[in-house]
Amino acid sequence: MPISAETISPDMSTSLFVEIGGARLEYVRLPATSPGLPTLVLLHEGLGSVAMWRDFPQKAATTTGAETIVYSRRGYGRSSKLAGRRNVDYMHREACEILPALLQGLNLRRPLLVGHSDGASIALIHAASGHDVAGLVVMAPHIFVEDLTVASIEMARDTYRSSDLGKRLGRYHDDADHAFWGWNDIWLDPAFRAWNIEALLPAIKAPILAIQGEDDEYGTAAQITGIRDRARVPCSVTLLPACRHSPHRDQPGAVLGLLAGFVRSIAEGGATPRQTTEI
Repeated sequence: MPISAETISPDMSTSLFVEIGGARLEYVRLPATSPGLPTLVLLHEGLGSVAMWRDFPQKAATTTGAETIVYSRRGYGRSSKLAGRRNVDYMHREACEILPALLQGLNLRRPLLVGHSDGASIALIHAASGHDVAGLVVMAPHIFVEDLTVASIEMARDTYRSSDLGKRLGRYHDDADHAFWGWNDIWLDPAFRAWNIEALLPAIKAPILAIQGEDDEYGTAAQITGIRDRARVPCSVTLLPACRHSPHRDQPGAVLGLLAGFVRSIAEGGATPRQTTEI
């Protein structure tokens, strides 16, 4: 959920489009350079898009050798706008309706999902709902709503109203107001405070790599330790120093190293060890 558009450059390959559920979704597909690896599917955060990943998808593809796909959810980037307001269950609908249809439309089976923030939660819900995935890499995930998260989103609202953030985000979204308020309004809706996916976690059958920054302004380490404690699969938990809500931007070398090791482990048929840093 970070909102600094200054750190983004729209330098990805030319976007393609696919029709899913009557909407046009923007995506980029980067080819594999090594055979036999699961396709990486990147799921962006609450204000993200294809372009806002910067060069991370290309670096992930190059470092791992895996085919890598990144797409903009509806209402973001160059994808179709939402028809109405998001509901409390919007991440469940994305995980259980849109993402499966997208994977089928792109002829992808058993991908490795790499999610950030909202995208990480969507990845967890997708895997917990019986969909077959090779593994999950979740960066700064949300499994329940914290006071810290709400306070930071309130600050984001104030920043958007009082600065040129909307203009800067407009370089990465067809309609920056639509993208921002669609995210901000639902997270600040009192009904959303009860949103919680902890009960779903034991149903996940794929190994998990959970990464969070020590200085994450949108969540505490309770998010990733909660995944570790509830998951019944191999789960590696890493808390990165000098890192806020975007590990792939603040600590790209560390994240790419962890991702490459995770992909190798899965390709070799091994299990990710249960481990953690001091938390």
